[in-house]
Amino acid sequence: MKRETVFLKFVIVLMSLPVLAACIFLLPKIAEFFAELNPEFAYLQYPFLIGLYITAIVFFCALYHSLKLLSYIDKNEAFSELSVKALKNIKYCAITIGALYVVFMPLLYLMAEMDDAPGIIVIGMVIIFGCMAVGVFAAVLQKLLKNAIDIKSENDLTV
Repeated sequence: MKRETVFLKFVIVLMSLPVLAACIFLLPKIAEFFAELNPEFAYLQYPFLIGLYITAIVFFCALYHSLKLLSYIDKNEAFSELSVKALKNIKYCAITIGALYVVFMPLLYLMAEMDDAPGIIVIGMVIIFGCMAVGVFAAVLQKLLKNAIDIKSENDLTV
């Protein structure tokens, strides 16, 4: 393993730990609290929880593809189709997470109205816009990397 990517791999693993802890300990309590707060919407407890777990699974997939991308960089395969594919998967993961939060935004609105906590809506919007930023950034990097690979292969053919 090269020194250049060890820190980034450590950061990716460090990013996964709070999300894993939230999935195990915090999310069931949040869904239960929402059901107690809104008995007429208690049937939405499990779809809400399932949606959050799907979001976490997609997040872990994005982290996995980020680790794969770093391993390609370690192997001097940064300018390869594998890297383009990893960036494409990261882009799709970011779009999926953003779309899931857009779908669950009305539920977050109900939760904020009943608990009188508008910060929940702000958190949802930050997640949506953050995912959009990551998706756009991954798409730009994917296109740049694809162009660099095309130029490299064209130069290899001319020599």
